Amino acid sequence: QRRVMGQIILCKVEKCKSLFFLLFISAPEMAINALAVVANGSEEIEAICVIDTLRRALVQVDVAAVGGNKQITASRGVVLVADFLLEEVENIDYNMIVLPGGLKGAENLRDSSVLIAMLKKQRAAHRWIAAICAAPAVVLATHGLLEGHAATCYPTFAHMLPDTSQIEQRIVVHKQLITSRAPGTALEFALKLAETLMGPDVAEDVGKTMLVQTM
Repeated sequence: QRRVMGQIILCKVEKCKSLFFLLFISAPEMAINALAVVANGSEEIEAICVIDTLRRALVQVDVAAVGGNKQITASRGVVLVADFLLEEVENIDYNMIVLPGGLKGAENLRDSSVLIAMLKKQRAAHRWIAAICAAPAVVLATHGLLEGHAATCYPTFAHMLPDTSQIEQRIVVHKQLITSRAPGTALEFALKLAETLMGPDVAEDVGKTMLVQTM
């Protein structure tokens, strides 16, 4: 198992399980990074599942809050503290931007002009956008960011999608967009994000350490 320690990675050699090497990364900007954006009313399972799983996969995950306060209250009353305000990271290029659901949270994300500008820049640069539950419809569809893309979302919001051909799928990957449906699909979604950013072997290893059963 590999662990990030500043700019040092402890890496287990595939063919020798007991042998470890220290690999020094001279350029921090080479790290694969992702931004998880949260707001008051975000669905906590969806948010935390993605953040935790991607960090296990050694993705550099920043958590940023909209609304002017790093502390947010999620949809079921869980209090979360982000790493940054969104405005503090708006000029950073991320390999992936992830949006959790929760209706009120998605509405707050939808209404953030900073976030929408970041998402449009992400799309123009052909970098990954991921969204789950209400977020694909309430955030992305509202701002025209689903045009030309198949997607899924929570069933209540299906009518908002421009293409509903994949609505019954638990996860849909189309172009540089990954969408999913609900808290019950959050772990599958998170592992798909890990696979997308870090490769199938890393995602499989993370799933095994979490005792995820594969069908």
